[in-house]
Amino acid sequence: MPTPRALIFDFDGLILDTETAIYEAWREIYTAHGFPLTLETWAQCVGSDFGHYDPMKDLEAMLGRTLDWKPLAQRRREYVAEILKDRDPLPGVRERIHEAREHGIPCAVASSSTHEWVDGWLKKLDLFDMFENITCLEDTGKVKPDPSLFLHAASKLKVKPENAVVLEDSLNGLRAAHAAEMRCVVVPCAVTQHLVFPGAWKQLRSLQEVTALELCGA
Repeated sequence: MPTPRALIFDFDGLILDTETAIYEAWREIYTAHGFPLTLETWAQCVGSDFGHYDPMKDLEAMLGRTLDWKPLAQRRREYVAEILKDRDPLPGVRERIHEAREHGIPCAVASSSTHEWVDGWLKKLDLFDMFENITCLEDTGKVKPDPSLFLHAASKLKVKPENAVVLEDSLNGLRAAHAAEMRCVVVPCAVTQHLVFPGAWKQLRSLQEVTALELCGA
């Protein structure tokens, strides 16, 4: 198997734990309407979109009526922003990105989220300029587990799929990496740590457990 020459990072739940904040915001909405929202239910859409599980339709089905989602969405965005306002990248993330840069290992981000969301947070975290490419929903029009985001990022880095290692926290991300024929290192976040990740190349508790060179087989 070829030696990896590039790293492709997911964003939500891998660089910044937005996944927990988003889940907590949705759980607050469910609780306010008298229903629970479990991690097992929510994990279906982590790393993707609401194609397999739509929390809006789910809640309306349980209530037996439609809801005015505009004010609820605004409340949810404010709740997420409040949770994340002082957050740092997850442990080991900043160190691995800087190591990769020092050793000439090109890095990209590939996310199912929008550029507005991902680029905005990377700039706040002072990481935006550390990546040679940032691939988001608008670039392929598809989300994980479709492999297009990872393949687009690899093409922008000018590396073959077999020469890239994907860093992910979700099952949808792992499936996308497999579909792209890329090795995948899984670092579960708080929302996905209860899941099993079959076929992961490596599984870590955090990126503090490995160096950038080790990720690239050196």
